[in-house]
Amino acid sequence: MAGTTVTTKAKKKMLQARAGIAALPKITGMAFGTGGVNESGTIIPHSAEQNVLHKEVLRKAIDGYEVVSDTKVRYSCTLAENELAGVYISECGLYDADGDMVAMKSFMKKGKDGDMEAVFECEDMF
Repeated sequence: MAGTTVTTKAKKKMLQARAGIAALPKITGMAFGTGGVNESGTIIPHSAEQNVLHKEVLRKAIDGYEVVSDTKVRYSCTLAENELAGVYISECGLYDADGDMVAMKSFMKKGKDGDMEAVFECEDMF
């Protein structure tokens, strides 16, 4: 996710996995929030120390992933017609099997209509 904040907790888990101290939990879901912008529409970045979105409204299991290259994986998550209908989404994040946020991104408000699905994609790359 370009312009994304990778959490300190995620970095710690990667270092521990590389050292053989602990296994690295897989990405299992995507979180959605409404706190990615302030009243004037200015994007509010996340801190690496955060383990939550600014204003989370939904967590959902990912649909799956696609290996794009040796250094990039794309995760996708579909919001059904009835999920977050009428809500302006302005932040999302990937979380792991422990429930810990791995990466977060804020963006301009995206409205979600109640008569359509919306697919969100997040890329994890090195």
